[in-house]
Amino acid sequence: MPLTRRRFAALLGVLTAGSTGVLAFASGQQTPAEATQEKSAVAALPASTTAGSVVQVVAHPDDDLFFMNPDLSRSLLSGVPVTTAYLTSGEADGRNEARGATIRDPEQPADRTHYAEARQNGIRSAYAQMATGDRTSAWKRTVIPTAGGGQAELDILMAKPHVNLVWFQLREARSTGADTPDSLRGLWNGRIPALGAQLTSGTPVKKQFAYTKDQLIQSIAGVLARYRPTTIRMQDPTPGRYGETGRFTDHQDHMYGARFVQAASAAYAAQYTDRPRFSVQSYLGYHNSSLPHALDPQTAETKTDYLRTYAWQDHQDYCGSPSGCGDRKVAGNPTGRNWAQSMRYTRADHSSWLVEGTAGRLWAFATLDGQTAYWTRNPGGDWTGPALLPGTGIDPGATTARLPDGRIAVLATRTVFGTARPEEYRREVVYAVQSAPDGPFGPWQSLGTPERGDDEGTSAISAPVAAVDAAGRLTVYLRDSRRTLRATAQQPDGRFSTWGRLGGEDLQSDPVTAVDSAGRRHVYATTTTSVLAWTQPAPGAPLAGPQPTGLPATTVPLSAAPEGAGVRLYFRRPDSGVVRSALVTAGPGKLQVSSVAEAGGRAGYGALGVAGRHIAGRADNGTVGTTGLGGPPAWTESGMLYAGAPAAVLEPAGSTMAVVGLDAQLHTTTTAADPGRPTWRRAVR
Repeated sequence: MPLTRRRFAALLGVLTAGSTGVLAFASGQQTPAEATQEKSAVAALPASTTAGSVVQVVAHPDDDLFFMNPDLSRSLLSGVPVTTAYLTSGEADGRNEARGATIRDPEQPADRTHYAEARQNGIRSAYAQMATGDRTSAWKRTVIPTAGGGQAELDILMAKPHVNLVWFQLREARSTGADTPDSLRGLWNGRIPALGAQLTSGTPVKKQFAYTKDQLIQSIAGVLARYRPTTIRMQDPTPGRYGETGRFTDHQDHMYGARFVQAASAAYAAQYTDRPRFSVQSYLGYHNSSLPHALDPQTAETKTDYLRTYAWQDHQDYCGSPSGCGDRKVAGNPTGRNWAQSMRYTRADHSSWLVEGTAGRLWAFATLDGQTAYWTRNPGGDWTGPALLPGTGIDPGATTARLPDGRIAVLATRTVFGTARPEEYRREVVYAVQSAPDGPFGPWQSLGTPERGDDEGTSAISAPVAAVDAAGRLTVYLRDSRRTLRATAQQPDGRFSTWGRLGGEDLQSDPVTAVDSAGRRHVYATTTTSVLAWTQPAPGAPLAGPQPTGLPATTVPLSAAPEGAGVRLYFRRPDSGVVRSALVTAGPGKLQVSSVAEAGGRAGYGALGVAGRHIAGRADNGTVGTTGLGGPPAWTESGMLYAGAPAAVLEPAGSTMAVVGLDAQLHTTTTAADPGRPTWRRAVR
């Protein structure tokens, strides 16, 4: 049964005592004691540590191990409550095999109930290993009702009862991309009235059931209501297709399962008002196989070791199940198709969400509860927020642009679910602008999308980024589903042009833009092998490009900052995570690209926040850390895991860096000219 408010408050108080203050944040109000308490100096606030709670929803057993690790294992080790829900049983063809050799008698027919049970056994073992170090640590298996009228299996790790697994046990598509109506895809698109269960052989759930589309959405929302997460992790709802072949770049269950999670998260936000705020993080799937490795060898090996446990690679009978102790299909190749060597976000992996407005005032933006939230720091150094802009359906991640008069524009993509036909599902670009410097934001305005109507995944657009001209007019750039660069420019009457084509191919992740000291605009985007550039040869001239930079391959996320007569790019070296940078200078002739410099020390993964020579990003242990070019020889690691990417702003006294923690709250640090050992603290008490 869902937790009552009293039970939840007591539990959350225990989990977060002394470090987070989530309870006041969850209600949106101060307690009487807080309201009357004098402000303490910033230095008196406790240092930020990992807090909050995490719910992951994936399509199949092992999607979390392949595509959400090491975030998953590090969350488990941090001690925050973690629940993973599996939408399907992952029964596939019912044969538990490695390199074609079946474990059971090859003369026997396929048995989907036993294979699905073996995958459950493997998942339980891997989670036990990640959380306790002992793959045989015991689980309690029970049955819970769902909000959709069915039943789910709930597994609780006895040694760590805040680690839970929820099994919906629905039928999977049994094909990566073939048109299989009896699937999540068929249910989403209305081709079947309901999707039935595929129960495992050992499950305590004995009652057969089926869900309509609305019932499944409500069932997932009910799980969110039960666990009240501050971070929701999901797969990519718009992975796109491969070129002209039309093949999905990801498994159809991943894609359509994620759309159900999107819809359920929106329903949860709307129906359950007495809850903490939450952020959402989406993860790249199969497409990781075609990109450079994002993880260093040690992290990748640790991740692979958990996959070996899931795959029952040693074949020792330690679980006592007649179905087997793991997924032997994975045993022959536990790294998958280069999946174990990477982990990437598909949204909120850029660092342009923190910006200075008028002198001394900062604005930070994130997506909470499906709305754009913002925090404000006044010139005296005090933060307030979050406040929510009206309008729902806002995707994770926000980007910003500062207008010449100090007003701020915020941009995002918005998911539109439609009401009648599945092809009404689409993503569109939206923006909102302050009515006056430091003033309120106007309503969201839609810039549409360069894509045709989304029927089967053409809404795979990146986050938008914007440049501003001297007259305060915006030009918005994004990567389209065909992996080319598109742009729309604001006209003197305020309206925007149609989406123009700027070329390029094989573009990955989000583009970045900056303006150099001469007033020339730069736009950059990574490919699988290098970085492409579009630059103005002179201020106000049309962009020229795409131009090759000759830079080496990156792990994809890119950051850019003006530096002298050029723009310095920041990125990570594949297979190590070490931070690299290069200065690009534009002009009438060929681009001038400096040699690549490296920040010292072994780093992590994901995008970087940059302010001057100060850099924030994931350190080796996954927590937010800082380093500097020409500064400390290694990362200064904090004690806090976070969602999305860090952001940073250079100020006269140094730099301010910010992240959104797993508790869905803003955390900041201010670093002087000497980075030293900065301490992260909650921005708002």
